[in-house]
Amino acid sequence: MENRKVYMNYHNNLLSLEEHIYELVDVVQPNVFRNLFPYDEIPKIAFNDRIVPHNMPESIWITDTTFRDGQQSRAPYTTEQIVTIFDYLHRLGGPNGIIRASEFFLYSKKDRDAVYKCMERGYEFPEVTSWIRASKQDFELVKDLGIKETGILVSCSDYHIFYKMKMTRSQAMEHYLSIVRECLETGVAPRCHLEDITRSDIHGFVIPFCFELMKLGIEYGIPVKIRACDTMGYGVNFAGAVIPRSVQGIIYCLLTHAGVPSEQLEWHGHNDFYKAVTNSTTAWLYGASGVNCSLFGIGERTGNTPLEAMVFEYAQLRGSLDGMDTTVITELAEYFKKEIGYKIPHRTPFVGKNFNVTRAGIHADGLLKNEEIYNIFDTEKFLNRPVLVSVSNTSGLAGIAHWMNTYYKLKGESMLDKTNPLVNKIKLLVDKEYEEGRITVMTDAELIEMINTYKSEYNVDLPNINVTLD
Repeated sequence: MENRKVYMNYHNNLLSLEEHIYELVDVVQPNVFRNLFPYDEIPKIAFNDRIVPHNMPESIWITDTTFRDGQQSRAPYTTEQIVTIFDYLHRLGGPNGIIRASEFFLYSKKDRDAVYKCMERGYEFPEVTSWIRASKQDFELVKDLGIKETGILVSCSDYHIFYKMKMTRSQAMEHYLSIVRECLETGVAPRCHLEDITRSDIHGFVIPFCFELMKLGIEYGIPVKIRACDTMGYGVNFAGAVIPRSVQGIIYCLLTHAGVPSEQLEWHGHNDFYKAVTNSTTAWLYGASGVNCSLFGIGERTGNTPLEAMVFEYAQLRGSLDGMDTTVITELAEYFKKEIGYKIPHRTPFVGKNFNVTRAGIHADGLLKNEEIYNIFDTEKFLNRPVLVSVSNTSGLAGIAHWMNTYYKLKGESMLDKTNPLVNKIKLLVDKEYEEGRITVMTDAELIEMINTYKSEYNVDLPNINVTLD
């Protein structure tokens, strides 16, 4: 204690005591935290009430793994689809590049063709980065393509080190450092993916390993990035929870003990316990500049942190979209549905078919009077998604007219009011349904079928829309 230096912490302008230097603990038996992760029981969330301070970085951003982790859980995208989605990400991230980077596989010709085409776009953001096997041949491939940064897998829990890699901690650390050194010697910036960090020995392996990584970065003059990967979704955002499950505890340790700067630190979450979004936000709040996401959360098992969710988390934390174009989210959802054939669950926030559709009669009445009562924000402005009210026996003429105007996107003089004969006809048909004992709301497909049947008779010019009962 007496040998530790006192220095000024310019983050909070307080005198601080130099942190303890953690050395590698090379255990004989793996520490798999069986007290927290008993495989034949539900995992435990334990607390020691050690609280770390908020530490929001000056700049925060999103990185994308749609073409890497997102492709590990579904049929591979075509080259054309990848380029189109990349264009959408560029528009969504806006001129300030809030979507900072996107990572790509390089294994196949299709993957490399997509990388070439995306780089030819000449966008500053998202930056094209890669994910490779830890081999000299792959490093050279990254360099030949002109990619400046690549991800490297460095699994950090004893589950992986002992059971998968069949190594000791010291052997794994020596192996990883040699790989990172090879990458640095090619002039490529490594992004070290600390797989399974929420089941790792933070003080006994992660901190000393990351400390050595930071030293390598200084030696080669190339920043080494750290991606903290909550591979199994075990992370929790509760204040005072113990590591390795505490997100804020992990971020604090990496910043304070391992010396990783915020701009070199990002969080990669999975949604196994429904915590991907809150854990990613927590990583921002406690010092990670980056959160790694996938469009619509498509990823391994339960998926990754949804990119579109973090766009709105960013806006809520910063008080501004900082140039992001959120209407692109709706365009992306339509593209995935129509061109890729991906079915987004109807209740998915921001992009699901029913995310801003009100079905309860009393809620619908409130919406008709003032949509702010039951809509989260101006969804028409930010997502080109006007609020919808489902039609039922309580909707009335005004409710049916509102549904038709909204669904068909009728504006100004084209809008229908409750005196319109077609509106009255549809109400009669709806009332008949409920008189015969119906108790559920009318589906879009049923209403459109009614409208298609009678619109010509009542001389109402509406486009033909085919909706399936899905």
